[in-house]
Amino acid sequence: MTSTPEFAPVDSAPAERVPATAEQLEQEGDVAADFIEGLLDIADIDGDLDLDVRGGRAYVSVEAPEGGSVALIAEPDTVQALQELTRIAVQTRTGRFSRLILDVGGSRDTRQRQLATLVDRAIDRLKEGATQASLPAMSSYERKLVHDIVSDRGFVSESYGEGADRHTVIKRG
Repeated sequence: MTSTPEFAPVDSAPAERVPATAEQLEQEGDVAADFIEGLLDIADIDGDLDLDVRGGRAYVSVEAPEGGSVALIAEPDTVQALQELTRIAVQTRTGRFSRLILDVGGSRDTRQRQLATLVDRAIDRLKEGATQASLPAMSSYERKLVHDIVSDRGFVSESYGEGADRHTVIKRG
């Protein structure tokens, strides 16, 4: 039986929310990759990991090796749950707040296309006379993608609500 690496906290203080250096982001990626490799081993899923740092975030991608499949864990809700578990593991190990992004089998690109479709439908409602269009609650990363898509379409958007209920409202510019 394969065990996951031990993730002992660096200190008992809560994770800090200060911008991470490139070196710290690389460390986050390494810790995340170790954690995900452990989970993949436990689930007996083959996956190739790729690490990247961009836009002040560590990105970890899991792709299926030739002939393999990560489809079992590529569903959006599963990816979101794995990302949160991985963030907790990174925060526990580093003592710093983590904004890492996990992509499994191209799930992020798929989700971005879904969000673009959702935004386009909302914009259609505005073009039909609605004064605003509310989107469902989503993660901060997804809201950021939505804000970018909305801006590209020439409209404006704002986030409202708290916690898990935080959502985006689109209006004319």
